[in-house]
Amino acid sequence: MTTEINEFAVVTGASSGIGYELARQFAEHDYDLLIVAEDEAIEQAAAGLRRDGRNQVTAVRADLATFEGVEQVYAAILESGRQVDAIALNAGRGIGGDFTRQTDLADELNIIDVNVTSTVHLAKRVLPDMVARGGGQVLFTSSIASEMPGTYQAVYNASKSFVQSFAEALRAELDDTGVTVTSLMPGPTETNFFHRAEMDDTKVGASKKDDPAQVAKQGFEAMRKDKEKVVAGSWKTKAQGVGAKVMPDRLKAEMHRKMAEPGSAQK
Repeated sequence: MTTEINEFAVVTGASSGIGYELARQFAEHDYDLLIVAEDEAIEQAAAGLRRDGRNQVTAVRADLATFEGVEQVYAAILESGRQVDAIALNAGRGIGGDFTRQTDLADELNIIDVNVTSTVHLAKRVLPDMVARGGGQVLFTSSIASEMPGTYQAVYNASKSFVQSFAEALRAELDDTGVTVTSLMPGPTETNFFHRAEMDDTKVGASKKDDPAQVAKQGFEAMRKDKEKVVAGSWKTKAQGVGAKVMPDRLKAEMHRKMAEPGSAQK
């Protein structure tokens, strides 16, 4: 039987990939969970995160690209009757291709709705409750893509730049409240992201990527230690993160072109 001793965490985008692995980190540290995704795999994820009665896991299937979907998640939080000790705002998606000549407007706007609008919306609902009681931990999944112009991923990279800036601003605003804010900045990670983004034929899509379990573990540990941000993954990703701080934007845009240009996997 579980007891109220367990802390309570919310993880969005938790049906697979980094989100699922973040939820697994919380579960392994005896958190009760409310996990969110738009696909039916969220129920299977919940079953995999239950630990022989030692924790409670609630699955919420909601489309975070909509106002109603975010409100559905917050309603589920309120219905639980629990205070949110930690929230991982992880849900996100991308699309690859030439913005002007290849990608669809509806896809690009959906990226903004999921990556930016839902993040702001759910943070606006949950953070005031944390501040009112003087405690809580927030983990934003940003990306090292936030630090470079996203040639052939223009809207995705811009959305992650927003998330990164938003996270750092909130951390400064909440410095004296007891609420901590950490930004998780993965590089290319072995998830369904690149397939969903129609980037299987790109150099980055076809390349070897970081283990999502490793990324999630580093992000979870950074949150627990109240770090401002962490470039997570392999040494190669960490080196890329260091390079992104000093490289001119023009060179970063060209580097991104070589990784994300459609058909580049065959070049």
